[in-house]
Amino acid sequence: MEVHRQLGPGFLESVYQEALAIELCDRGILFQREVAIPVLYKGKTLSAQFRADFVCDERLIVELKAISSVSGVEDAQVLNYLKATGYEVGLLLNFGAMSLQQKRLIRHRNWDAASEEGE
Repeated sequence: MEVHRQLGPGFLESVYQEALAIELCDRGILFQREVAIPVLYKGKTLSAQFRADFVCDERLIVELKAISSVSGVEDAQVLNYLKATGYEVGLLLNFGAMSLQQKRLIRHRNWDAASEEGE
């Protein structure tokens, strides 16, 4: 929220990504930026990879957007990241709207379907 409060909407995603990295560092949160996520097909690694904006504490995917509003496409992107990594929780942050939009997405261990919470 602090990043959106300071910058507001209208910047490119890369600006918010850099600002959020500063904020995470200042708060002592462990993270990796632009993390390559391999995709497996029938036990084989594909050459195509995802790049998650952030992985925090080696268990949380954080994906940033700077668009007018998020849709099911962005939700599906985060859910695919969760499926590929085996992580259970993802956070989708959209800095493009007048108010910060945030959505927590959860992948259940028992099956590939997922649920979403909050907005």
